[in-house]
Formats: sequence, structure tokens, C-alpha cells
Amino acid sequence: MKIVVGITGASGAILGIKLLEALKDAKVESHLIISRMAEVTIKAEVGIDPDQVRSMANHSYSPDGVETKLASGSFRHDGMVVIPCSMKTMAAIANGYSSELISRAADVTLKEKRKLIIVPRETPMNIIHLRNMLTLAEAGAVILPPMPAFYTKPKNVDDIVSYVVGKVLDVLDIPNNIFTRWDN
Repeated sequence: MKIVVGITGASGAILGIKLLEALKDAKVESHLIISRMAEVTIKAEVGIDPDQVRSMANHSYSPDGVETKLASGSFRHDGMVVIPCSMKTMAAIANGYSSELISRAADVTLKEKRKLIIVPRETPMNIIHLRNMLTLAEAGAVILPPMPAFYTKPKNVDDIVSYVVGKVLDVLDIPNNIFTRWDN
């Protein structure tokens, strides 16, 4: 199995990092793109060098690398996750504006009818954000906001992050037990 992961500059870089850890644990091949602004966010929020994050993936690509295999429909993969997804990147994907690799790879994922999961990170949202989400959902993307479930009784931020990443893995049909499921 091959999954493309895009980490943008939206707050919540830990979500993308936790997804990379989970993919590695599940022995899933990961193809990572970190945007320029995500490099800044990773340093500010997580306190690590973006190269450490890149080393967690099987393959890593320059955010400007629109000439790479991820920009082509002939590169077969099992899905793409943009986590977290900035409103800028979401707008680019929703409107077919593929000026850098994350939006181009997402565009290709949609046109090839592969799974595309968008994890938007913004609050509150305005009507433009909501319309872009609707456009993406109508195009076949899954919109998965990082909203915690409180029935799991999270004890810390990692519990909340694990829940969101577990839901992403569920949509990708990757077996996992990284969060507490409803058992009633």
C-alpha cells in the first residue's frame, strides 16, 4: 500500500507527524510533501527540524517538485491525505490551481478517482472555506476536520491527535487500534 501525505502550514503539524508514525507502524509506504510554511509550523509547534519529519517517510519530495512522479496520474497510490490542510491549499485544490506539488498531487488524486482526505485546520470558518469544502466533497474528497470525540475521555492532546489520525486510517482502510472506539 502507498499513501501520499501533504503537510501544509496550518496549525496542527503534529497531526501529519502522527499519521506518518502510524503509517510506518502499519508498514504502509509513505510519500511525503512538506510545504514551505509547514516547515515553519513544524519548528514552532513541535520544536523539531522538518528533516526529522522527512526521515519518517519512505520518500520525501520538494514542495516545488511538480516534475516528480506524484504530479502524474501514472503514479499509482492508494490515497492522499492533506493533514493539516491550510485554507490556502484547500482553495487551490478546490479550484484546480496546481502551482505546487501538494495541490497538484491532490488534483491528480481526484482526477484518477483515488481517495483524497482533507483535514482542514481553521476556526471559525467563513462561507468561502465552506464552499471550498463542498466543492471538494462533490469532487469525491473526504473532508475530515480534526474534531475530537469526547466519549473516548481524552486525557491529553496525544489522545485527541490519535483519535483524528485513527479516523484517517479508517477512511484509508488501514487497520488500527490507536484510539478508543465506541463500545456500547
